[in-house]
Amino acid sequence: MRLLLIHQNFPGQFRRMAPLWAKYPNWDVLGLGRKRSQGMTDLKWVGYDLHREPDPSKQHPYLVSMESAVLHGQATARALLQLKQKGYAPDVILAHPGWGETLYARDVFPNARLVHLCEWYYGTANSDFGFDPEFPSNFDAQARVKTWNALHALNLVNCDAGISATQWQRSRHPKELQHKIQVIHEGVDTHYLKPDAHAELTLPDGTRLRAGDPIVTYVARNLEPYRGFHIFMRSLAQLQREHPTCHVVIVGGDEVSYGSPPKDAANWREKMLAEVKLDMSRVHILGKLPYATYAKVLQVSAAHVYLTYPFVLSWSMLEAMASGCVMIASRTAPVEEVITDGLQGVLTDFFDSEQLVKHMIHALNHPEFYRDMRAAARAKVQADYTLDKAEKSFKELILGNSESES
Repeated sequence: MRLLLIHQNFPGQFRRMAPLWAKYPNWDVLGLGRKRSQGMTDLKWVGYDLHREPDPSKQHPYLVSMESAVLHGQATARALLQLKQKGYAPDVILAHPGWGETLYARDVFPNARLVHLCEWYYGTANSDFGFDPEFPSNFDAQARVKTWNALHALNLVNCDAGISATQWQRSRHPKELQHKIQVIHEGVDTHYLKPDAHAELTLPDGTRLRAGDPIVTYVARNLEPYRGFHIFMRSLAQLQREHPTCHVVIVGGDEVSYGSPPKDAANWREKMLAEVKLDMSRVHILGKLPYATYAKVLQVSAAHVYLTYPFVLSWSMLEAMASGCVMIASRTAPVEEVITDGLQGVLTDFFDSEQLVKHMIHALNHPEFYRDMRAAARAKVQADYTLDKAEKSFKELILGNSESES
């Protein structure tokens, strides 16, 4: 069975399971992504480049993203045609089509089973768009989003099957097409990510933090409002006043994954540090970390804060739960699908920084109160979000009616 994985930033969501699939007998697994992708050393993959970047100055503003999608689809198709000329033909294409990569894949390989990751459908009611009053939307923004959704609707029409990581994410897609989408999360490595009462973390300035110390942690791929970074930062001055010995460890980059960059600063980290006055000897912003160091951050945490708009659920929340963190998370739809308030963690109003501080202080001062919550958080991930469960579910969907190929 020939499986082709396509992701703009390969391996993306496939980084955990691709090596497992590559070890299956009679499976030939190949990756495809932009040449600037992270790539994989233990899996064959092919890079492509756009023949040019989108030019916003020559496009209607509503169509800039669509032009980018066409350029990605065209570049991917050219790479696929080159593979086809060499005799390659996949049985299944499993792709994240969110940037347009598979727009023309079916034209190159019409007999391949096409399975899409359906991560998000933008602009639906009661979700991310217009959620934060600090960043109000307008008609033009709504129109851009509606136009951009043409790609996601077309992706759903084109594919044989779709996958969403959560019920919430599936529910955002058009009802007429939801029957195509199964809910399968990519999974968390609960064997690697686990509690360690003896964990230690040495920071770049030489500070040593240990499990059991009063440590608040916050993690996002990039530090930005979609993940509540502005709310979290505004809570820290009060936290430091009320708990003068606690440390705060922040993990995340300075790019923009979602939303927009600030207008008056290079990035959201600089903007928020200019807005709030903190004792920076106790606030440690570490940027993006090697995975082993990131795991130690979670293991030394005494209170882990996860805030998000009603949007795609972060892997980091489930990884923190698997690590046995005390979860203090926003009362928003993707979180509520996983965490029941008072059982696997504590839910807090996304916008209420004072309430957030109260929860952090209580977690730091009364760690024994949260012992059962820590265990319940890990148990939830072990029950519903393991790599083993994801591997089995993905395999069944990939094969479809071709179990004999396995």
